[in-house]
Amino acid sequence: MHIQDMNWGMVEDLLTREDRCVLPLGCTEQHATLSLATDTLLAGRVAREAADGSGVPVFPALPYGITPTFTAYPGTLSLRVSTYLNLLDDLLSGLHAQGFRRILIVNGHGGNAPGQGWLGEWLARHPDTRVQWHNWWNAPRTWAAVQRVDPLASHASWMENFPWTRLDGVPAPEERKPMVDVAALRQLPPARVREVLGDGNYGGLHRRPDREMQLIWQEAVAETRALLDSGWA
Repeated sequence: MHIQDMNWGMVEDLLTREDRCVLPLGCTEQHATLSLATDTLLAGRVAREAADGSGVPVFPALPYGITPTFTAYPGTLSLRVSTYLNLLDDLLSGLHAQGFRRILIVNGHGGNAPGQGWLGEWLARHPDTRVQWHNWWNAPRTWAAVQRVDPLASHASWMENFPWTRLDGVPAPEERKPMVDVAALRQLPPARVREVLGDGNYGGLHRRPDREMQLIWQEAVAETRALLDSGWA
């Protein structure tokens, strides 16, 4: 059930029998030849497919996150950490006030990690609520599926290249880029990051066959669905 396909009365009725919901978190940032909305598209889609048929409502994916490193790439927008944590506080507190008590966060952007660390603070103030923070792309089963295909997988590489993150008429380079030194990259200002990364791919191929990507996607959806169904303490 997608919130965009519901009105307030439908949600009010739903809350009489269901206290779960899904909140996807994304970002708007460079992804080499892929869409700037890649993280948002992937988090939203895996959340919707995982909840399909369950009767659990899925909220629209939050399209902005924490990504100061990539701000030298036009189109990238970054929130301050303090802004992001306040935003999460408002969203989770709003869900709690309406009666949701089991909230699955499907996160699609590694830079949003401060939110995961902060979550314990929110839970201490809301002891009657359970929240799972799920980084869908590197969760155990999904990451194992990625590694079985190709261990050189990273930001803006083939592992994020799905039919729904590609742009029409934009070809993927054929090169297999060596992995960037991520620790060194984190020390650099945005303009220097762009000089080092070039198109933005951290390392690896830009694209792999869709049959391989579909197997990874199926694992991601199944792993997320398992958390929604039985991952609650």
